[in-house]
Amino acid sequence: MTTKLEQAIDVSFNYLVGNTDIELNKEALSKVQKITQCNDEEKNHIFVTIDAIIRDFKN
Repeated sequence: MTTKLEQAIDVSFNYLVGNTDIELNKEALSKVQKITQCNDEEKNHIFVTIDAIIRDFKN
């Protein structure tokens, strides 16, 4: 039942019930899953890039 609800509104159950304030929709979750399939060097490059984007966005 909860899986169908999550899919229908495209957010996680934990987000819905207030256990987290992090909203992981299907697109974000898919990207995280792809990153976990990378080797350590590739992950490091991705995380350095993400960190730089977040740093620049905050400024």
